[in-house]
This record gives sequence, C-alpha cells and structure tokens, in this order.
Amino acid sequence: MHPQHLPLLHELDSDPAVMGYLLGRARTPDEIDDFWGPRCAETRADALGIGWWVGFDGDDFLGWWDLGRSDSDPDAEPSCQEAEIGWRVVRRRWRQGLASEGARCLLAHGFATIGLDRIWAETMAVNAGSRAVMRSIGMRHLRTEHRQWDDPLPGAEAGEVVYEITADEWRADQTE
Repeated sequence: MHPQHLPLLHELDSDPAVMGYLLGRARTPDEIDDFWGPRCAETRADALGIGWWVGFDGDDFLGWWDLGRSDSDPDAEPSCQEAEIGWRVVRRRWRQGLASEGARCLLAHGFATIGLDRIWAETMAVNAGSRAVMRSIGMRHLRTEHRQWDDPLPGAEAGEVVYEITADEWRADQTE
C-alpha cells in the first residue's frame, strides 16, 4: 500500500458497516489521513516481504489484505518469525469469498516465501464474518480474551478471539 492508495482507504474506512467491529462507526476524513498516512509511507516491512496489499478486480477497488505486525503495536519492529494477518473488503463485495482468497494468498506467501513460523489474526468474538474467514483458511481458535476498553463497542463483553495457524499446520493442509 502506498500514498496513492489513500483515496481508496477513504472509501473503505468511511463506511460505517466496514468499520463496525473496529470502531463502531466510520472514520472521519482526518482520522483516515492520520491513521493511514504513516502506514502508507512505511517501508520497514518491505525488506521482509510483509505489509499491505491492495486488491482490484480490473479497475474496481476490492479492499486490502495485510501480513505484518499487530496494529495494536504499530511501532513494533516487523518479525521474520510470525505475523498478524488482516483484511478489509468494500461492502459491495462482501460474501464473495474475496477475504478468504486474499488471505490464502498471504498465508502461502508468509509460509512458503518468507518462511514465517506462525500467522495469527484477531477480531471481536461477535464478528461472525471474520471468524468464518479465519476458519475457512485453516486457522484454529487459540483463545478468547476479555479486554478492558474505555468506550467498548456493542458485543465487546463477548471478548476478542485470537486464531492462528502454524507453518506445519499450513503445510499439512496443502498436502491433503
């Protein structure tokens, strides 16, 4: 993802349905610039082959997929052993298998190309769509965490779920 993608990120993050399990509302234009501007300019992860990928179907923007450090600690150094995976797809393209398709590509890249040992993802326990993607790409539920939030979103009382897949699990799934 690069600075020229910022207008597309405005389209995505200004949709309250897309941001529902992240903020419970759309981001404002200034919030989008403040959040994505530094991430689009970041290049440290490029050397490891991790980061954000923007998806298109022809000229139609689909969303983004990422493999890298946790967004909860964006200043952490990228790791060559493990990474968090994530995705965000424009609402008009939900339920078409795009999140899973892109995530599978990133699993293959992370394990076969980069040589990661582990890839994990997390979401709100009530986010059935993202949990379905995690299961469909072979991730397993690792734990549910109950975190404290200053302004919890509806459903936060059910916790945050963490899923993971190891390189060995992914390789075993590729031979079946």
